[in-house]
Amino acid sequence: MSDTSFYSILIIAIGLSADCFAVALSSNVSKKALPLWQGFRVALFFGLFQAFMTVVGWWAGSEIIEFISSYDHWLSFTLLLFVGGRMIWESLHEKEGKESRIDITKWLFLLTLSIATSLDALAIGLSFAFLKVNLTLASVTIGVVAFIITLSGFFAGKKLGALVGKRAEIIGGIILIIIGLRILLEHLL
Repeated sequence: MSDTSFYSILIIAIGLSADCFAVALSSNVSKKALPLWQGFRVALFFGLFQAFMTVVGWWAGSEIIEFISSYDHWLSFTLLLFVGGRMIWESLHEKEGKESRIDITKWLFLLTLSIATSLDALAIGLSFAFLKVNLTLASVTIGVVAFIITLSGFFAGKKLGALVGKRAEIIGGIILIIIGLRILLEHLL
């Protein structure tokens, strides 16, 4: 792997999983305890979509890399700043009770939320192509971390409440912005 270490990918995966954690946490806070198999199903969908969207983003980025290689570090920084900033903004401007009316374990909602929570992974995959990251390692790491963190959010829902979900998104956004700054500074200095 060239520019991005496994630990950086792991930190990015944790940051990307904040949305998954928040959705799983809030869904189980707002409902009676859901069965364990429902938690596994939600975590599996979220993990698979995170991994798949990373691959799609990487593929799209690798197709256009030769046209933008002279400013790819700026693009990676901008994408990470955008994704991280959006996570923070959405967390701070979230409508109260919105998720509590939705049963995320129903197929249509599960599919929709799987796509929505993985759009950030699409942007990250795009930046990974510019950094020449090992796609297999990155997508598997992101998928596995998303699965584990989603499942953790599902289990923690009854104990931790919605407050932690909001903070998890803020922390995830900050982590992505810091990674973006590190990438930019490594190329500029």
